[in-house]
Amino acid sequence: MARYFTDIWDSICSNSKKVTVRAILAFALFWFVFGDFGLVTRIGMELENRKLEKLQTEEQKKIVALQKTISNAWLPDSVEKVARERYNFHRKGETVFIIREK
Repeated sequence: MARYFTDIWDSICSNSKKVTVRAILAFALFWFVFGDFGLVTRIGMELENRKLEKLQTEEQKKIVALQKTISNAWLPDSVEKVARERYNFHRKGETVFIIREK
């Protein structure tokens, strides 16, 4: 075992430039993959960006629907519809069935 380490040490001493260059390249590769701005971080940021863009499009659709509701808010039919759906209002003699979702 000691001979094995001695052989490795002799190899390092005889090819010091080659070993130094390889060590620097290994460090640069490690930093490129795992560093603060590395490949792993970049992939995580891309996944988060896609998720946030999807959420943004869903929220934009909700905004458009709400703006449409607001623009129709002053029409008498829509006021009656909202009163019936949200507040369970009804006309005299009318039977109301309330269906609740779980």
